[in-house]
Amino acid sequence: MPSFRQTRFVACLSLLAALAACQEQTTAPPADADVLAADTLRPARPELAAIYERSCMACHGVRSAAPLTGHAASWQPRLAQGMDALLKHTREGLRGMPAMGLCPDCGEQDLRDLITFMSTPR
Repeated sequence: MPSFRQTRFVACLSLLAALAACQEQTTAPPADADVLAADTLRPARPELAAIYERSCMACHGVRSAAPLTGHAASWQPRLAQGMDALLKHTREGLRGMPAMGLCPDCGEQDLRDLITFMSTPR
């Protein structure tokens, strides 16, 4: 029987494949240095960092169809829609983005803070 960690890893890989298949690339892909930097970024607040690590990082901390954390070009078209639209897409899901961004226990402020963290250029 697979362990929880193995099951979670397979689920994340499946999610990444779904994101890659479902979302159109509209900006220049992140450079390797951007991807390496994204892998090290964490919110300053420990509780938010824990949520980011378990719910967001698998897609937003690696090269995938999801906008890369800290990569301004990836986030610009999304930010242009406004925070209300981003929150709606996060709550309800959009294309390959799962509802609540894999964080069913996140509140509205958590989601807002995570979006702000991920979309802020580094």
